[in-house]
Amino acid sequence: MKVSSRGRYGLRAMVDLAVYESSGAIPLREISERQQISEQYLEQLFASLRKAGIVKSVRGAHGGYLLNHPAEDITVGDILTALEGPVAPADCVLEKESCEKVTDCVAYDIWVEIKEKVEKLLNSITLADLKKKYQENSNGYIYHI
Repeated sequence: MKVSSRGRYGLRAMVDLAVYESSGAIPLREISERQQISEQYLEQLFASLRKAGIVKSVRGAHGGYLLNHPAEDITVGDILTALEGPVAPADCVLEKESCEKVTDCVAYDIWVEIKEKVEKLLNSITLADLKKKYQENSNGYIYHI
């Protein structure tokens, strides 16, 4: 299983949003500049995150994006699922009907166990955890201009 750029960049952008959330709605332009991710790409990512109810948008001169829930309530699993889709090492884990050999497959239980353990890990890490780690790594200094 490999996380695509959608997942990697989306997670970085969400940590950025959490770190700077006290400033109010954050324009994608600011996230783009700080994270060196194309603003157009961020628009696509945030459309998916908004549709999943993870972020909300604010229109107007002071518009941008806000977390739709406290950072403590948003998990890495929520973010990656919104951007990448369900976590599954094989299609049969999501839809047993996708494989005619699933009832005789000795590997099926392994795929299910991998899926469950990866989901458990991703759902155990919150955006607040990542925000805290970011602040510790940057010595707690966040510069506002």
